[in-house]
Amino acid sequence: MIYSHTPSHKALKALSDVSHVPFWLDDPAKPNPESPLTNNISTDLLIIGAGFAGLWTALLAKEENPNRDVVLIEAGEVAIGASGRNGGFMDASITHGFLNGLSRWRREIKTLHELGVKNLAEIESTIARLGIECDYHRTGEIDIATEPYLLEAFHHIIELAKPFNIEFQFLDRDQIQNVVKSPIFLGGVKRFDSSIVNPAQLAWGLRKACLNLGVRLYENTPVTKLVEENKTVSAHTPHGQVRARRVALATNAFPPLLKRIKYYVIPVYDYVLMTEPLTASQRDSIGWRGREGLSDGNNQFHYFRTTADGRILWGGFDAIYHWNNGFGTHLENRPASFSLLAEHFFQAFPSLEGIRFTHAWGGAIDTCSRFSPFWGSAHHGKTAYTMGYTGLGVGATRFGAQVMLDILDNKKSARAELEFVRTKPIPFPPEPLRSIGINLSRWSLAQADNNQGKENLWLKVMDKLGLGFDS
Repeated sequence: MIYSHTPSHKALKALSDVSHVPFWLDDPAKPNPESPLTNNISTDLLIIGAGFAGLWTALLAKEENPNRDVVLIEAGEVAIGASGRNGGFMDASITHGFLNGLSRWRREIKTLHELGVKNLAEIESTIARLGIECDYHRTGEIDIATEPYLLEAFHHIIELAKPFNIEFQFLDRDQIQNVVKSPIFLGGVKRFDSSIVNPAQLAWGLRKACLNLGVRLYENTPVTKLVEENKTVSAHTPHGQVRARRVALATNAFPPLLKRIKYYVIPVYDYVLMTEPLTASQRDSIGWRGREGLSDGNNQFHYFRTTADGRILWGGFDAIYHWNNGFGTHLENRPASFSLLAEHFFQAFPSLEGIRFTHAWGGAIDTCSRFSPFWGSAHHGKTAYTMGYTGLGVGATRFGAQVMLDILDNKKSARAELEFVRTKPIPFPPEPLRSIGINLSRWSLAQADNNQGKENLWLKVMDKLGLGFDS
């Protein structure tokens, strides 16, 4: 592993006055929250969770059937969870990348790729049609090699993708340096069906569209339990109830309202830094004027991109699981992860020494053992859920919403018949085996990065079983 594990004084100094509010949410354009629910109501469709999965479900449901009454409930405010804390990478893949899709659904990978590309195109058209200003750009994304063995892996990916007509472009050292200048970047592989976006602005734009269509939104309204009744499901909140004919659960990494879900999803905490805007000379020192989304190709990877006002977002590397699915705002501020990220930033971009970070934040990712979304139902088909996006939900949640509505409406769509949709990930074991397995996987992945990508016996067994840990 080329990156150091000891933060330097310059890294710590760069963090000396950060705000721990997520950069995307620290925006004067943030809408005022809607009032919480304070009485008992009924609806055709109740959606719980107003992140991307919930917002897309509400929008698609109302656009398909304007007469359907839709209620959207959020425990905090729209995009307060992963939807407002991510890096703003919107990938076409709905399988957490080509390799993961190929290894699990080889017979369907061509179809799944095409569905993902179609989904991304439909998101683009929705943004344009609704006039959502969210700094959206189809820039492509590049995985970068920081060590020679990764270049061989990139060539292998390109060859594997050819039979499925999936295009990747290899970039040698000169080509990657023309994209972004760094002494540790040796080459890369580019995929073209990927975009960057301001995720909070996208979420707020979808929120506005839902309200315009008549969706009833209640914020600061946590649901405490779901109770199946005769022909409805009742959602209990602190000051009122919602009786619904159908319920869509879009809570992702938050503690699940259905007991069965907790075996499939764990919350993993990821951390992010944002720099101050670069000066003209700082920008000249690194280039990177194309605004491509970037990440390095290690198991413990960094992702990074630029913003509309010329900052650099730098996140990833650490993926922290806390005992017994630990979850809460107290886990979002982790100085050890922030200082490590800062040190790695200056190793990648030594010419930017002296720049300050203005924001440092964390958030939970809904990780499952197959790294990609899954679906299910409860309450005799009256409730459906989608989750498990494992860090790639900015785009895939729209596809997830479509499938969830298919399930609730008992619609026999082609997408709902896919093995990808019909199957579930292997569940995680209970504690203490859960923590032991996850921490052993994290250690093994770090060892593989330190050993030219060579996997130990534990990782080989996990791969054979279709299990894993990622963010």
